[in-house]
Amino acid sequence: MKFQRATLLVAVLVILGVSAPAGAAGTPTWQSAKNAALPSGAAGLYNGNLSTLSCPAAGYCAAGGIYQDSSGNAYGLLLNEVDGVWRAPTSLVPPANAVISSGVTLYDVSCGAPEDCVAVGSYSNTASDQLSFVDVETSGVWARAAQITLPANASSSAQVSDLHSVVCASAGNCSAVGTYNATASRSPLQEAYVVNDVRGHWSSGIEVRLPAGTNYNPFATLSQISCASAGNCSAAGSFIDANNVTHALVVDEVAGTWRPGLALATPDNASSYAGAQLSEVSCSTASNCSAFGTYNTSSGDVETLVANEVQGTWSRASEIQLPSTAASNPHVVLYGFRGIACPSNANCTSGGQYVDKSGDVQGFLVNEVNGKWQVATELTLPAGATQAGKNGGVVAITCSSTGDCSAGAAYEDSAGQYQALVASEVNRTWDNETTLSLPNNAATVGMAGGVYAVECQPSGSCTAVGSYETASDNYLGFTDQAS
Repeated sequence: MKFQRATLLVAVLVILGVSAPAGAAGTPTWQSAKNAALPSGAAGLYNGNLSTLSCPAAGYCAAGGIYQDSSGNAYGLLLNEVDGVWRAPTSLVPPANAVISSGVTLYDVSCGAPEDCVAVGSYSNTASDQLSFVDVETSGVWARAAQITLPANASSSAQVSDLHSVVCASAGNCSAVGTYNATASRSPLQEAYVVNDVRGHWSSGIEVRLPAGTNYNPFATLSQISCASAGNCSAAGSFIDANNVTHALVVDEVAGTWRPGLALATPDNASSYAGAQLSEVSCSTASNCSAFGTYNTSSGDVETLVANEVQGTWSRASEIQLPSTAASNPHVVLYGFRGIACPSNANCTSGGQYVDKSGDVQGFLVNEVNGKWQVATELTLPAGATQAGKNGGVVAITCSSTGDCSAGAAYEDSAGQYQALVASEVNRTWDNETTLSLPNNAATVGMAGGVYAVECQPSGSCTAVGSYETASDNYLGFTDQAS
């Protein structure tokens, strides 16, 4: 089963695509997928996990995930594409205080320049604490991962921390967000924190200042970050107030300084216990961003919300209008990967999953055009498909330019098997869907597989990542190209 990024890491694979030449907008044609190599001793991907991808230039990418050995021990996996060729895999070396079977969870990878990247996540130390790490690649070489120094009020024992998301605006200038346990008189509190890399030096973590009136334990989390430039970022997540109401949380970094967190006002039809939370955010320029999430209406329906930041001011969140096929309670799911992209101010694309009136699960895609969010459209599936399925729908979004985007997805075929899908938008029209041909004639991507990340360059070349299931119920990664 697929996990949302905000919860735990996910199932994965690597697909690599190249679209039409620069200046010639068109639909990419995908080739047959190829296996992604795993380190020696690997038994397969943990839950199909090869879920994160960053491509600072055409033909130069880094992908990350988790693999396991025959004993079930988990390790961080790093893959690099250099000049269009995927090199031998790298097993992430955890900090020196990690346990031997380190239980590494690699959440995200970002590259500030070709072969200069950062990976973040968590690992277990010899005292059974869960600690945050950063791993830095310089000139194509991954160093040993380093433990992040948590905020001063972090618990010194029984620590549970991680870094969920990282963005590098340039080499050596990155920002990352996550959670940690803070010391308290009764029991540890889950707080959110941010950490910056400035000219190659990682600072200590900074606790996010939450709005007034939080719960004793605010269960604060930051799920994703987006940076328009070095020192200008926005992060999205949630926290709980004193009445046990979950609020959507945004935190802005302006000129290198993190501001206090802001609770977004919910749509007019929200329940008093709206359970609002943000899982995805994208910034086109400094202080101009969009954040995507879910909330409960007064009728108990789970709907999609979106909020825009314009010149540093966040709007009240509004409801996304789903396709007319949506059930009265669409039970919207957002996977929490890079499911939103904003190629220019006030022009974004996002997607997710919903339940239709027949009880089937479908994917949806929605565009913001010149500041106005349109009515969402249902993801078109290939002939013979029955539905997107509870582990399908739209997972990842990328845009090479305004109105020209690609979406990574999965769906159920007529045999009830999940397949990997890439949908393409040209001139604001989603008019092409391609089922990927899997390596070794594999029949399915399985419940935990599919396309998990897609990135397209302004030139039109694209790369994506995901996973598939073997006949022995194991998961492997793959790469694919499109032109």
